[in-house]
Amino acid sequence: MHKVSIVDYGLGNIRAFYHIYQRLNIPVEVAATAEQLTSARKLILPGVGAFDWAMNRLNESGLRDVLDDLVLNRSVPVLGVCVGMQMMASSSEEGKLAGLGWLDAEVVRFNVDQGGLTPLPHMGWNDVSPLNDGTIFKGIDSPCYYFLHSYCIRPARDENILSRTFYGEDFVSAVNRDNIFGTQFHPEKSHQWGIDLLRNFAEISEC
Repeated sequence: MHKVSIVDYGLGNIRAFYHIYQRLNIPVEVAATAEQLTSARKLILPGVGAFDWAMNRLNESGLRDVLDDLVLNRSVPVLGVCVGMQMMASSSEEGKLAGLGWLDAEVVRFNVDQGGLTPLPHMGWNDVSPLNDGTIFKGIDSPCYYFLHSYCIRPARDENILSRTFYGEDFVSAVNRDNIFGTQFHPEKSHQWGIDLLRNFAEISEC
């Protein structure tokens, strides 16, 4: 099994991912330099906070070019989490900067009533309905994951939708295109459902 490299550009629950993989006896490292990433064979791109802030941190980290090469040219599997997934899109209504553009998608704000039963941010546990249970959702029954967000991804193609969730409206909670995976929820905060998903990602075949 290939080592999982967690991209450290200053954002995300890096230690939580690291400790889960340690407990699973899956090789893991935190990669904070381009040199450390060069030989990566599995990538996790975490993220928290606002879209532009996260994109600025990544663009200024010196990691952007090597990540583009690994994901787009060398087809290294990558899992983006929360804002890490949103950054994979082309753009976000939350900011002005361009995203990574790894997915043909945009990030949009929830269209829900903040004064009603669906306040923003969407925070807490919610059921997730996988549309394909053969990759990161393999063997996971009736999954429930932890969310914290006010924006969600909208892929241009339905075939890139890996799961859906309902919170005032139906929204995309996980995506996939070839070697690119993303979850709006936080598997590193989601108990056994999250542990199983992270194990599945580590075990998927290279694309």
